Amino acid sequence: MASIFTKIVNGEIPAYKVAEDEKFLAFLDISPVAKGHTLVIPKKEVDDLFDLEDELYSGLQLFAKKVASGLKKAVPCIKVGMLVLGLEVPHAHIHLIPMQSEADVLNFSQKIKMTEEEFVELSKKIAQEIK
Repeated sequence: MASIFTKIVNGEIPAYKVAEDEKFLAFLDISPVAKGHTLVIPKKEVDDLFDLEDELYSGLQLFAKKVASGLKKAVPCIKVGMLVLGLEVPHAHIHLIPMQSEADVLNFSQKIKMTEEEFVELSKKIAQEIK
């Protein structure tokens, strides 16, 4: 059975996309720990990040770097943190989280609430900053 991320890639489930190319996709996390919390995935469904072929793994890291650069321009922050975390979705993914402090990436139990309009506006703003 396809993961929820594969269903997003296939257009079966909507997402607030911020960047996409033929191999990778970045979209806003719908349960963010900070404004701008973004997930970066390979379109190919592989459960463990470290099971990706070397070329796909390095490509994902470079794609995440590009997304992080745009994210930092769109969401004022000190740094963009990167985490590989989560067992509930069997699809390799990277969390990019705008940080004002380390607490922003260390406490996943405290989610923030955003409206549909905020998600749409923010995804467009980030997408405009990614080059």
